[in-house]
Amino acid sequence: MGQIIQFVSKSERERLRLIQEARAIYDSIFPSDGPAGEQSSGPDPRRNDGSNLA
Repeated sequence: MGQIIQFVSKSERERLRLIQEARAIYDSIFPSDGPAGEQSSGPDPRRNDGSNLA
């Protein structure tokens, strides 16, 4: 007693399976070199140095 059973629809299971498959493909193409996906080479594309003023 006290157990909670969560219903997961067939479409939700399929969506999760496709996400896992896509992640596996992505990881096989772009393997992470550093721990926890940390990138140590190249500039940070999120950094704004003010050179792209329009």
